[in-house]
Amino acid sequence: MLTRSVLAALAGLLLFASFPPRTLWFLAPVGIAILTLVVRGNGRLRGGFGLGMLAGLGFFLPLLPWTGIYVGPVPWLALSAVCAVYVGLFGLVARVVGRLAWWPLWVAAGWSLTEWIRSSFPFGGFPWGRLAFGQGDGWYLPYAMVGGAPLLSFVVALTGTGLAWVMLRAWRTRSESEASANLPHRSRWGTFCLTSWNRIIAAAMGVAIIPLTGVILRTALPGPEDGNRPITVAAIQGSVPRLGLDFNAQRRAVLDNHVKRTEELARDVEAGRAPRPDVVIWPENSSDIDPLRNPDAAALITQASEAIEAPILVGAVLVNSDRTTTNAVMVWDGANGPVDRHDKKIIQPFGEYLPYREFFRHFSEYADRAGYFVPGTGDGVVDVPPARDGIVRIGVATCYEVAFDRAFEDALRAGAQLLTVPTNNATFGKSEMTYQQLAMSRVRAVEHGRALIVSATTGVSAIITADGAIQQQTDQFVPDALVSRVPLRTDTTLATRIGPAPEVVLCILAAAAIAAAAIGRRTRTPAEPSDQDAAGNHPAP
Repeated sequence: MLTRSVLAALAGLLLFASFPPRTLWFLAPVGIAILTLVVRGNGRLRGGFGLGMLAGLGFFLPLLPWTGIYVGPVPWLALSAVCAVYVGLFGLVARVVGRLAWWPLWVAAGWSLTEWIRSSFPFGGFPWGRLAFGQGDGWYLPYAMVGGAPLLSFVVALTGTGLAWVMLRAWRTRSESEASANLPHRSRWGTFCLTSWNRIIAAAMGVAIIPLTGVILRTALPGPEDGNRPITVAAIQGSVPRLGLDFNAQRRAVLDNHVKRTEELARDVEAGRAPRPDVVIWPENSSDIDPLRNPDAAALITQASEAIEAPILVGAVLVNSDRTTTNAVMVWDGANGPVDRHDKKIIQPFGEYLPYREFFRHFSEYADRAGYFVPGTGDGVVDVPPARDGIVRIGVATCYEVAFDRAFEDALRAGAQLLTVPTNNATFGKSEMTYQQLAMSRVRAVEHGRALIVSATTGVSAIITADGAIQQQTDQFVPDALVSRVPLRTDTTLATRIGPAPEVVLCILAAAAIAAAAIGRRTRTPAEPSDQDAAGNHPAP
């Protein structure tokens, strides 16, 4: 049991190591393979759950320390433990369906099912750490344009479970070959072993086809300049006076930083050192002073827009009549003021709002520092009137929203030609969080076949092309501006057209496999899993 526990923790660490800022994407299927070997078997279901939980802790504890940087370890440890429960659930599912024929397929579907549950429940779910989001640099990334993040996670998991089957068969065949040396009729055993190794090689080639198909699919991705017409976009990174939960204590300084950097860009444009942008994108929280209530803030934003001669997407905190707040991205068109806006629809529990505030107040002094934000409505698209060539429809997913599949799905159905992720990472310090989030944006760019602009208060801001490549990016914690010519696109990918269908199918398959295995447990004694191959066949005597 100790060996299995150590291997489970190792599997989780390998999953963590596959995530940015590292580019070790290939470790994810290895981690899944080891985890599958550890949890699959005829032991008790609670054993599978416990080993999965260990793997989950090995994965999420090093992945999520940024959640406790400024509020202490309790939120980090609690969130990691909750997320680990879902990996424990995967361990339980793998132990149940691992007795079925073609078990690598059902175990991989079980991973998809548990990812969906974690991305949905409770409080709207927490999709951070999906296998898909570690594949920004990997061979699997093009799968996103076929079936989105759910399919991308599934093919990584399927590679891992397939690899686990190959390892099991190779080990068993080797053991049987050694045993046959002491038995009569060794030629018969030799024929069997040769057949077994042929099947193992064929299965290994089948597993290898999965990532190789991703390489082939890359040729179908749109080129960086493919599109209907190009526009010039600028992303402003104004930075903040200080990091931490109090980054916005000097709210005017944050706004001033973004105005200043925009006006510097305007001078570069006038001097011919930079092209004039058609639209400028500021980060989330670039104006924590409500410009609809504060004339000074409105005047500064108007001043910046007129200086650059382009509309600005401004991330602003708006105060509602009932004293709740809205996290908005407004299109500010010079003297015309705000002409459109997106109100963040998926707000972050325990950050932008606190469920059961009275209860959690007993555990942390920071409970009352959680916001009173309310979710917005709408389709996630803002219409931007650039200086030339007509309206541009930009799909917006503000910060945390980019982790959720549905954030951009509505925007694409509403005709988004370009995507943007305005974000504020000042509250997470010098952690890996910003790189993890940037990888999500790369997946979304490929998923929907759109150029995507990331504008972050403290970095990393980036220009991402429709093939998921980072065309430009900033350093962290320095004021900067990115300017690039990007294409607008109206074509849609298969993933955009079919929406959540792949995830629904995978979850149904997993549920059906669980039901079949449960029925089988009640009606008959199952064969030992290690005595079956992937097709459910038993080795010859």
